[in-house]
Order: sequence, then C-alpha cells, then structure tokens
Amino acid sequence: MSAPRSELKNTSYEIFIGVLSVLSIFNLVLVYAFVKDPGLQQILNVMNALFSGIFLGDFLYRIFTAPSASAYFFRHFGWADLLASLPFPQAKILRVFRLVRVSRLLRQLGIRAVWNTIVRDRANSALLVLLLMGILVLEFGSLAILRIEQYAPGANITSASDALWYVIVTISTVGYGDQYPVTDRGRLVGTIVIVVGVGIFGTFTGYLANLFLAPRKGDRTPAPAEESTDAAAAAVSDAPDAASVTDAAPVAPEPAADTATVDELRGLLAESEASLARMKAVLGGR
Repeated sequence: MSAPRSELKNTSYEIFIGVLSVLSIFNLVLVYAFVKDPGLQQILNVMNALFSGIFLGDFLYRIFTAPSASAYFFRHFGWADLLASLPFPQAKILRVFRLVRVSRLLRQLGIRAVWNTIVRDRANSALLVLLLMGILVLEFGSLAILRIEQYAPGANITSASDALWYVIVTISTVGYGDQYPVTDRGRLVGTIVIVVGVGIFGTFTGYLANLFLAPRKGDRTPAPAEESTDAAAAAVSDAPDAASVTDAAPVAPEPAADTATVDELRGLLAESEASLARMKAVLGGR
C-alpha cells in the first residue's frame, strides 16, 4: 500500500517559506521593540504587508495543489497558514502560527535532508537565497538608513518612504540620486547595499541566462560514437549483396605451381635418366 501523499512541495521551496516564516516572526518582535519610532514602525508595517502577501499566495498555492484540500486545511494545519497570512495590522500577532509550518518542515524532512537539498540543488537554492537576501537588505537597510539619517542636519532621508525608496533604487543599481545619505555611517550602509545589490542582480542575471540558454534534456545532440555507428550501418545497408558480388565476379584461374617445386622435379628426372644410362652401360659390358 503506497504512502499517503503529503502537501509539502519542492524541498527548496519549503526551505524558502520556512526561513521567511522565521524572519516574519523576528519582524514581529521588532514591531514591539520600535514602538516609539513611527518611521521605523511604518517600514515594519510595509514588510509585514509584503510577508502577508507571500504567505497568502503560499496558502492558495497549497490548497489548490494539495491531494485533498480538506485534509490539508484541517489535518495538515492549513488553517494555521491562513490565519498567519491575514494582512490586517490587528492580526499580526497571528504570525506566530508560522512556527507550525517550520516545525512540520523540520519534522518531516529533517535537518540533514534540508542541508542535502541545499548542497545538491544549488541552482534553485542560489535563487531562493538571492530572494531572501533581497528581502533582508530591503528591510534592514531601510531600518538602518532611516535610524541613522532621519535626525541628521541637512538629511534628505527623513521618512519611511524615503528610506524604502533609497534602498530600492540603490539595490537595483539605478541610483537616481534624489535621496542620498549625508552621514558617514549612512554612507557605509549605502555602500553595503550597493555591493549586495550588484551581487544579487549579477547572480540573478546569470541564473536566467543559464535557465533559458541551457539545452533541454530531450534536445541533446548525438554523440560521436552514435554518429559513427549510424554511418557504418548506412554503409552496410548501401553495400551490394555478397551473393550477387560472387556471381558477377569472374572465376580466377588457379595459380601455377611454384617455380622451386618444378626445378626439384626436373632435377629428380635428370638423376633418374643418369641412373638408367649407367645401368644400361653395366648390362652392355657383360
């Protein structure tokens, strides 16, 4: 009897959702830690809305592709995924239900399987790491640049929208220049964001190029050994029948006797004639 199908998806995807769940819970802690700073609160609320959108899409994806939608919702804690993805600010405390997803992932796959997947499936793992890194830089880069710049003299990054806009423009390597840091610490944060952004987009471009330009598994060219085998088979099929070649070819004459053998025979005959001559001479003398 086959084992029941699980609603778990690709292991790399599960790892991505699990890490994002942990990050969202850490984000929830930051919401209560920065409760007195409205600018930082606004950035965290924007990131919470982003997480809610991702988790809601994950819930819909799972319930529509699960072997049994009711089994996923009631037996595999789909209700917890739904509650944790509600995009309302009053429901952000329900984000702790994402721990259910993380615990199920570790229980069904295990730490070793997770690590083996990261090592084995390097292309997908690299793509998901890039997505996570982009989210991390967007959130913590915005928090850092706003915390450093908002009260500096002559600063032009003074609100959450300014900080988010600056990080997005910088990480995408566009660099409009309308928002820029004026403090040394702010410029250090900007440098880190620039370096990470170049790495993210460079790696992502290479991944897309490899994805679209790599030959498909079914479109491989025949190997040289296969080509030579096909050519030999074609040559054999085009060759005339052996029987027809034998019938058409003239019968070759048998080769003459070897010259050395003829000379030996001639020598033996000469010796015989000499012996007969001597015998006649002896008989005639009597």
